[in-house]
Amino acid sequence: MTEAMQKLHAWLSPGYPVGAYAYSHGVEWAISAGLVGDGAALERWIADCLRIGAGRTDAILAAAAYADPSSEEPADLAAALAPSRERLAETTEMGAAFAATTSAVWGRDHGPAPYPVAFGRFARAHEAPLVPALTLFLQAFAANLASVGVRLIPLGQTEGQRIVAALMPICAMLAEEAARSTLDDVGGAALLSDISAIAHETQTVRLFRT
Repeated sequence: MTEAMQKLHAWLSPGYPVGAYAYSHGVEWAISAGLVGDGAALERWIADCLRIGAGRTDAILAAAAYADPSSEEPADLAAALAPSRERLAETTEMGAAFAATTSAVWGRDHGPAPYPVAFGRFARAHEAPLVPALTLFLQAFAANLASVGVRLIPLGQTEGQRIVAALMPICAMLAEEAARSTLDDVGGAALLSDISAIAHETQTVRLFRT
C-alpha cells in the first residue's frame, strides 16, 4: 500500500477529528418521522443521498478541487448548494476541522473550505489517486449515515455493515463518474433528504446537529 493510500484511510476513518459523528444529514428527522424504520429503508435512503444527493455532488466538488486546488469556485459552489443552515454548518465545520488537522499533521496548509473541497485539495497535495480517494470519501459518507441508523432505529452492528457493503458498488461507480465530471455536471434531486435536513432545525428532541 502506498503512503498516499495510507493517508486516505487515516483521513476517512471514523476516528479522524472532523466531527462527522455529530451530523446525521437529516436522517435523524427522517427516522423520527417514520420515513426510515428498518435496514432496507435506510439502505434506500442512503443510496438516494449518494446517487442523486450530496454524495454525488460532493464527489464532483472534491474532484474539481483536486483538479485545481487554487480555484475558489468549488468552495463557493459548495456553500451556495447547502439547502439549509444546518447543512451549511455541516460542510463548513467539517471542512475547517479536516483542514486544520490535516495541515497540522501532514502539512500543505490550504486553509478552511467546505469539506469536499478541503478533502480534494489535500488529496491532490499528497498525491493520492483521484478515483480511490473519491471512492473512499463516498464510502465514509455512507458509513456515517449507516451508523446513525444503527444507533437510532436501532439496527444491529452487523446490519449496519451489511448496508455499507451493499452500497460499495454505488460508491465506486459514482467515484468514476465524478472523476470525469466538471462543475457543470453538479445537480441533485434528493428532495426528501433536503427537506429532512431543513425540518431537523426545529426538531425538539435530537442527538445530532443535522
